[in-house]
Amino acid sequence: MIEVRRLVKDYGPLRALDGISFSVGAGEVAGFLGPNGAGKTTCMKIVTGFISATSGSVAVNGLDTVDQGVEARRLMGYLPENAPVYGEMTVGEYLTFIARVRMIPKRSIARRVMEVAETTGVQHRLNQETGTLSRGFRQRTGLAAALIHNPQILILDEPTSGLDPNQIVEIRSLIRDIGRDRTVILSTHNLAEVTAVCNRIIIVHLGRIVADGTCDAISRDHGHADSCLVSFSTDGLPDHGEVAADLGRLEGCMDVTPVRDGVRQQLTFRLRAESGRDLRPAIFSLAAGRNWGLVELRSERLDLETIFSRLTRQATWAGDRWEE
Repeated sequence: MIEVRRLVKDYGPLRALDGISFSVGAGEVAGFLGPNGAGKTTCMKIVTGFISATSGSVAVNGLDTVDQGVEARRLMGYLPENAPVYGEMTVGEYLTFIARVRMIPKRSIARRVMEVAETTGVQHRLNQETGTLSRGFRQRTGLAAALIHNPQILILDEPTSGLDPNQIVEIRSLIRDIGRDRTVILSTHNLAEVTAVCNRIIIVHLGRIVADGTCDAISRDHGHADSCLVSFSTDGLPDHGEVAADLGRLEGCMDVTPVRDGVRQQLTFRLRAESGRDLRPAIFSLAAGRNWGLVELRSERLDLETIFSRLTRQATWAGDRWEE
């Protein structure tokens, strides 16, 4: 459905996009996730044809967005961060205007306006000027405009930015409903947003993709922490300090911390290892050799918030490159 290949965008000396490639298939709801300044909005604007790339290509249903831009844009609906409504128009007038711009047949405009108004929950605001709407209803109106021509692809850039908690819940629910029968790309810096709405996450940092997959896949591929938990039965176990000392002498072990787990006749420790080292084989061998009753031994997993933070550590611009 959408194919992005080796996309580069330079703003003078600043490289906003650094050769990113990804594809989004039919029916996917993909979250384009990254911190502010990561290149998300730039990428969305290039995909939708609002700006051009320095190099690389974007194809929508096989249509090149440069050479066949008009045809490609007919397949897409786009909601930028600030919904581009005209404040002096009523909601109904604005949606009618967009329908005409989208070349919807005149006889079908009234019906289509009512359909998207009901879908987005603005049917009772059709006679209200858009300039008097709350931000939440402006976003809904912008979403209705993006849907007016029934696009196969919907691209949303920070759709809940500036909304209150209740409005955020409503917009997320609306996006989930809309995404059941079309392809959606949701650009945001909010991790909770993509986990609540999307079935795939593309994490971008400094104009590059640093992770791509489902929540489970990203947790599996990037969630390995440099620590593990080990629990022993206290039956026949030597002095607790001696156990901790022996564990601490394992090669690559940085520190050993007792953990209160509330389980009787069980002693638990957290071991932190050197980066990239797995201590579990050494712990198992130590326990077997000392005849300690091993109850549990597992590597700890990082949560998605920690993974996102690690993958998108802040960097500074050194004049010709990013330095992390």
